Amino acid sequence: MSEKHHPFPALPDFTDEERVARAHAAFEQLRTRHSCRDFADTPVPREVIEYAIRAAGTAPNGANHQPWHFAVIGSPEKKRAVREAAEAEERRFYGEEGDKPKASEEWLDALAPIGTDASKPYLETAPWLIACFAQRTGGIAEDGETQNYYVNESVGIACGMLISTLHEAGLATLTHTPSPMGFLRALCGRPKNEKPLMIVVAGLPGEGATVPEHAIRKKPLEQISSWL
Repeated sequence: MSEKHHPFPALPDFTDEERVARAHAAFEQLRTRHSCRDFADTPVPREVIEYAIRAAGTAPNGANHQPWHFAVIGSPEKKRAVREAAEAEERRFYGEEGDKPKASEEWLDALAPIGTDASKPYLETAPWLIACFAQRTGGIAEDGETQNYYVNESVGIACGMLISTLHEAGLATLTHTPSPMGFLRALCGRPKNEKPLMIVVAGLPGEGATVPEHAIRKKPLEQISSWL
């Protein structure tokens, strides 16, 4: 028996010129988004984060199983715990414990122009950390057993929509991906069927925050697209 269907939602009746203008405006807005690594401790209303997560929850996904969970961390104690666990992994990544770095020399060379290291003070300074989890199983009922599909793709799209909405709200963001990050599951009290995918740091940029010259460079349309 087929499922009940509803009429497709009405879309605005724009002219071609209006569509181009709106697409251009969206591009101009999103092109100002850059990763921030220096956050102010200025409070940001919880409602902003709630609406951004609601927007992320509208993302296209496999079989409409919506295989994501967003654990929002705002307490100083929990943020401190996240920072301590993340920096421990980062020190191993960069080889700052005296051991051989987990990262390859090529990887470290690629990161050098950005100027990153094992110190992650923003994990404590920013008002909000959003730990994004991918649910391997659970289905729409989140029974923990039903197989989910296209999980990484689905959650990746949702995270993109989350970041875009936060940017639209005038917030700076950063995607932080310590490896491994299983500690997030324990700190956030999430089940074993969920895989931590990234932490989205959200808040206002700190005074004097900068963007590395390397990060300003973006591939042109001719390089990132082909028309067949």
